[in-house]
Amino acid sequence: MYVSTASKLNLVCTWCVKSVHTPDFKSRRVTVAQSSAGDLTAEFEEGQLDRPKWIGETPLSKFVGALIAFKPLYSVMKLGARQVLIGTAEKNNIPWRNMAREILDSDVYKEKDIIEDPSVNYPDYYLNPFHAYDEGNLSWQAAAEAEAATMSMVKRAIPYVNSVDEANQVLRGNWLQAIECHHEKYSGNREIGDIIDIGCSVGVSTAYLAEKFPTAKVTGLDLSPYFVAVAQYKDKNRKLAKERIRWIHGNGENTRLPSRSFDLVSISYVFHECPERAIRNILKEALRLLRPGGTFAVTDNSPKSKIVQELSPVLFTLMKSTEPFLDEYYLMDLDNTVRQVGFINVHSCLTDPRHRTLTATAPF
Repeated sequence: MYVSTASKLNLVCTWCVKSVHTPDFKSRRVTVAQSSAGDLTAEFEEGQLDRPKWIGETPLSKFVGALIAFKPLYSVMKLGARQVLIGTAEKNNIPWRNMAREILDSDVYKEKDIIEDPSVNYPDYYLNPFHAYDEGNLSWQAAAEAEAATMSMVKRAIPYVNSVDEANQVLRGNWLQAIECHHEKYSGNREIGDIIDIGCSVGVSTAYLAEKFPTAKVTGLDLSPYFVAVAQYKDKNRKLAKERIRWIHGNGENTRLPSRSFDLVSISYVFHECPERAIRNILKEALRLLRPGGTFAVTDNSPKSKIVQELSPVLFTLMKSTEPFLDEYYLMDLDNTVRQVGFINVHSCLTDPRHRTLTATAPF
């Protein structure tokens, strides 16, 4: 349930969760953000369930799983899922094919030669097909199309605005504001001097972090050498860039970076692509990397989102066909798992109609 959007979404630290009563007398939770004037800025409603009915061992979930397991139909589903993304992009003036072609026709291949670490081992789950790509994230096609796909996702999540830029103001603005609010409240006045973006893909979220925290040193790390090659290529060619971000080809489960070397560990739209065991390993690694009082933040699909719970059968079937670990992600109690790993001050809320942002603190 969207109410209104402030100009540039200039929010302050007034996120809260409240219960509302609907005409059917059922209580529902909503996330509320307020403007600096105290006015209601945005309201994102949770559904009535803990997670969608199309997840887990429900009859609907088993039926969808059987459809996906039928290979000829699975191939059609993959194509359909891809067409949904491209269709959304084209309807919103996102030049998907031109953006991909610009990357594929560039000198980006040299960046892979520079940045790829041959000692990196790929977990078995990472070798699965993802997002309708048979080679998953280990291909130039996936890397070349990643930014356009991200733009399409953002516009699909925020359909009530006129442009992708406005959609990013909501989606990215609320996510960054949640991080800043949490850090100001719980870090003990620690400045954010070092940031790592784990699972940075082609660097979209990394660039937003660098812009939000301009004095921080920012690192983007991803398991795909193709993705970080694109990230590094685009960073080198970005106009007005004062200091380039450090890009690393590495595994988020074992980064091999020094302990207690970051003030903020951020993970964006990664966990829904991972099995539960990988999520737990990444959480442990994030805690190791953080300095005491540092902030951990993850933003991803919310199982409690009313919109996600009410997706049409066609859309959730297409989504599950390209996300092999979606069930594990939605069935996992992420808040509790983060606490079990050792984080404190764990908070989670919707920061747009489809996604949640979870923030936590490394103990002092």
